[in-house]
Amino acid sequence: MSRVALITGAARGLGASIAQRLHAAGYRVALADVQLEGVQQLADQLDPSGQSALALQLDVRLKTDFQTTCALLSERWGGCDVLVNNAGKSKVAALMDITPEEFDESMAINLRGTFVGCQVFGQHFADRGFGRIINIASLAGQNGGTATGAHYAAAKGGVATLTKVFARELAAKGVTVNSISPGPLDLPIVHETVAPDRLAQIKQMIPVGSLGSADYIADTVLLLAAENASSVTGACWDINGGLFMR
Repeated sequence: MSRVALITGAARGLGASIAQRLHAAGYRVALADVQLEGVQQLADQLDPSGQSALALQLDVRLKTDFQTTCALLSERWGGCDVLVNNAGKSKVAALMDITPEEFDESMAINLRGTFVGCQVFGQHFADRGFGRIINIASLAGQNGGTATGAHYAAAKGGVATLTKVFARELAAKGVTVNSISPGPLDLPIVHETVAPDRLAQIKQMIPVGSLGSADYIADTVLLLAAENASSVTGACWDINGGLFMR
């Protein structure tokens, strides 16, 4: 029986790439997004029958949405094995112009969403004796950001820390928790939110000279989700073209 993976923020961009890669590798995939229409289109493309691809509306800010999703996957497919906390919202903003409300919104989507997802599915995985959680962090959380606002950078820094906390808590129960920190990726959202002249400057700053590949991030997710990946937990895998080295 194939493993089951839940990917949040799967309607487009990186989340869609991850969902496509896992499905191609034989996973049954639950595609979750606050906008149902986008994930429904992708689910229909992957498997019109709905047997191996399922679209779900999920607001990552709400723990109840994760609980409902967990119960649904348990009923439909006997449970879940992999959680990819990918959903996020990035916004370019000058530091002194960020309002408290904007800061709170970024934290709710980018950090609280990861926290409650890890809580709900971490317990589900622990009860089953196996699970893989992959959190999508960001280079911004490591270096303060090159093309994003401080609220996003702060939230993603929190994701990296939460990854370690949940990894330590769940390690003895067969559950690994890791994060991936991409640098700027060649995705529509990046071209939409970053001005062309600024994006050109960023490319010049990247040692390898190009934006990152979403498909390669998806390959990395697949590697961390593998059944034989049990010795990797609490790690942050950097994929940033050399912008941040340690």
